Amino acid sequence: MSGTVLENGVGMNFQLSENQHMIADMIRKFGKEHIYPKMMEWDESQEFPIEVFKKLGDLGLMGVLVPTEYGGSGFGYTEYVTAITELGSICGSIALSMAAHNSLCTGHILQFGNEEQKKKYLPKLATAEWIGAWGLTEAGTGSDAMRMACTAVEDGDHWVINGTKNWITHGISGNVAVVLVRTGELLDSHGITAFIVDRTTPGFRGGKKENKLGMRASETAELIFENCRVHKSQILGKVGDGFVQAMKVLDGGRISIAALSLGIAKGALTASIKYAKERQQFGQPIGNFQAIGFKLADMATEFEAAELLTFQAADMKNKHLKMTKESAIAKYFASEVAVRVSTEAVQIFGGYGYTKDFPVEKFYRDSKLCTIGEGTSEIQKMVIAREILK
Repeated sequence: MSGTVLENGVGMNFQLSENQHMIADMIRKFGKEHIYPKMMEWDESQEFPIEVFKKLGDLGLMGVLVPTEYGGSGFGYTEYVTAITELGSICGSIALSMAAHNSLCTGHILQFGNEEQKKKYLPKLATAEWIGAWGLTEAGTGSDAMRMACTAVEDGDHWVINGTKNWITHGISGNVAVVLVRTGELLDSHGITAFIVDRTTPGFRGGKKENKLGMRASETAELIFENCRVHKSQILGKVGDGFVQAMKVLDGGRISIAALSLGIAKGALTASIKYAKERQQFGQPIGNFQAIGFKLADMATEFEAAELLTFQAADMKNKHLKMTKESAIAKYFASEVAVRVSTEAVQIFGGYGYTKDFPVEKFYRDSKLCTIGEGTSEIQKMVIAREILK
């Protein structure tokens, strides 16, 4: 494919690069050796397999976007999307945790940290010596972030944080968290500040671990702050910049969830095609029946459309173009496609699709998170509508 031309006149090449091929092959081999053998055990027990992420760190996948000078791989968003998609086609939980670590905690420090902060934290995060968490959501303020109740009050050279954050990936196991807290008035978009908080800081701990429908090997838990004193040197950017920073971080985060959705859809579609060729009914493979063939055609079409939207957003992100609308469209469409494709996969597998002996029931359970995390489908539609009506 020769590519297309975007509205801004920037060409986009759809051929996979040598780096993307290398990453995809590496992840497929890694999955066979380190993920497939135990992923259902992790899913059943909700175990967060830290050792897997240490190994991913050795491969450079926990710092895909981090420049080599800080210990990362120095790749761009197209390679990053390829990595998440391939991991997601194996196990959504592993891909979700890898994505959250890269785009949220690490990505926030990379995008808004000063040189001292980058040198201190990025080498540890990029190699998975440390696991990162990112705290925006609260129990009563999911998408309504400007009503957050977690606050920080200035006290000399320190800020004292009190409150909780909910639905945080790596809320218990993370070694460091970037946390958005209210330092100004309620509903003031310039009244929120981002802090880097080390796990060893007194008054900072993990709380309740959520018992989830899917993505069960990706740890989701509370962050609890009780008179947690954080030095002013731990502020990312300026006091009051946190909300604006978070919205920019989420532009990239939406690409992460779109890529994760692609991976789940790819895994479900691949399994369905294989099964449709092998499963015999009425003396022939079920793929020969139009009812199944048409399902597969719809699944493949939607997957490829979602893939194009996701790589368009990634390409624009690489080129430092404004892509709020494009990332929201990619996240919205790809996440809904993941749900539809995995649902149809269960239907194609019939009774077997409802058992844990076959892979599609896990894709089915994992897919739903993609329409909720890092902004629900409804929030994405709000973002898209706002952008096109400007």
